[in-house]
Amino acid sequence: MSAFIAQHFVPLMFAGLLLFLLSGIPVAFGLAATGLLFGYIGMEAGLFPLNMFQALPLRVFGIMQNDTLLAIPFFTLMGIVLERSGMAEDLLETVGQVFGPLRGGLAVAVILVGALLAATTGVVAAAVISMGLISLPIMLRYGYNRSIATGTITASGTLAQAIPPSLVLIVLADQLGRSVGDMYAGALIPGLMLVGLYLLFIAGVALVRPHWVPALPPEARIYREGNGASGHRSLLALLLVCVVAGLAWAQVHEGLINGWTERSTPAPRDEIVILSMTVASLLALLLALANRVLRFGLLSKLAEQVTFVLIPPLVLIFLVLGTIFLGVATPTEGGAMGALGALVMAFARRRLTLALMRQALDSTAKLSTFVMFILVGSTIFSFTFNAADGHYWVEHLFDKLPGGELGFLLVVNLLVFVLGMFIDFFEIAFIVVPILAPVAEKMGIDLIWFGVILAMNLQTSFLTPPFGFALFYLRSVAAKADYQDRVTGATIPAVTTAQIYRGSIAFIILQLCMVATVITFPGLVSGGLEKTETIDADEAFRTMGLPEEEAPATDPAADAASAAGEADPMDAAASAPGEPGTNDDDPMKALEEAIKKDAGK
Repeated sequence: MSAFIAQHFVPLMFAGLLLFLLSGIPVAFGLAATGLLFGYIGMEAGLFPLNMFQALPLRVFGIMQNDTLLAIPFFTLMGIVLERSGMAEDLLETVGQVFGPLRGGLAVAVILVGALLAATTGVVAAAVISMGLISLPIMLRYGYNRSIATGTITASGTLAQAIPPSLVLIVLADQLGRSVGDMYAGALIPGLMLVGLYLLFIAGVALVRPHWVPALPPEARIYREGNGASGHRSLLALLLVCVVAGLAWAQVHEGLINGWTERSTPAPRDEIVILSMTVASLLALLLALANRVLRFGLLSKLAEQVTFVLIPPLVLIFLVLGTIFLGVATPTEGGAMGALGALVMAFARRRLTLALMRQALDSTAKLSTFVMFILVGSTIFSFTFNAADGHYWVEHLFDKLPGGELGFLLVVNLLVFVLGMFIDFFEIAFIVVPILAPVAEKMGIDLIWFGVILAMNLQTSFLTPPFGFALFYLRSVAAKADYQDRVTGATIPAVTTAQIYRGSIAFIILQLCMVATVITFPGLVSGGLEKTETIDADEAFRTMGLPEEEAPATDPAADAASAAGEADPMDAAASAPGEPGTNDDDPMKALEEAIKKDAGK
């Protein structure tokens, strides 16, 4: 029996974890129970020493000392305060008015607001429920195709998984042992490309099936000027001025920032983009404030509304990400700054109440505790798993795959996609990622790239039946019975579960296309990372003005003696350790060797 257990210990451990999960107990406790139970079995079978678990308390205490994970409660608090202060409602109304006159304009507004909520709240449930309550009735009122309407709302809500500052990216960075700032920088361009892919899809639907995504009728547009104009021309002029200011900053950014930070390397692309957008947003806010205070009358009602509703959360996002990318603040400090900024914004809008604070702190504490318990459980599981050399077992599973690195990535993404249909993304990140990360690193895969691919894939876990959480969030707020619209008086049929499920299919395909794009073009991720310089030891010596290592002079007599097989006693004396002139006593030689050794790492 002991021989059987020893030979099949790791597969039995996975089977035991599956049984615990199927029993219905919480995942955190199932992970911990599996680790402790099989650790005891391994000790009884003689596989592990009896004192194996003595180091476990230190591992658990190390989780509590992990500063990176402090970013989770800070970003969660920031998002919940902004969501509960009514930001989603204001954004949907304002952006809907901007794009409403276009076919598909409401869907475009939902996608853009979803991206903004993803970057501020980072909470899928809040985004989907808010947009489902506000946008879905308006889209149904004006004749939107039901599958397009529901799919747009659920897919836009899942953008919180891939757009920084995402909680998923924080967890993946921690599990992969990489910098959160690098993970944010790597995910920025793919996340924005996914938003662009959604917008292209809606544009394609508007061209091929225009009756599926009709424009808002004139009577539904609430922002009008005294002469009946919509105000879009004024908004376009303000946008043009801000774009020019942002482009101008991009030209001088590197010189200014490198001089301020005393940095010699070129400025990363994502840093330039974020800070250029920050400058443009701040300029728009200053112009709108000056226009209102000094009563210039240069901006339309629509332009002012867009500026005062859209720009403050944008500036908050850009400041948080900008300080992280610049290296001025750690992700934890950036999260704390974001939480403080969210409180200031809620206070400025007179929506910061005691009830809101109680709800926000309660939700933050619940989510943080949930993450911590799963992390403790996964640590206990991985403790026993690694003691049984489970990582070697996993490596042997993948070393025979055809296709090498590409075959490994395809199988891993298929595994994560299937698991996402049944378990939560946190559980995948804490159970599956620590097992796969060593294999990926051994194969030479960049772990930042690997993490961004997984983050993109994990989005689908919210849309894939039977347990797509975003689908159930929308189902909870969508009309379950026919109702009479309060504006038009028409009877609106109920939204069925089948319509919600059908709506998600197109966006799941789009997400998988984005995963394939990131796998095919790794530069989309690595292009946003700051490149490190390789130091040449000889060049460093020349720069420092130190003498380079010279080849020893040859003595013809000594060469002849050596060729005859005779030993020169002077050579032996020169090579004896401890004698003057050798590397042991020459500090310059020792310094040179140390620099070369460090440069070779």
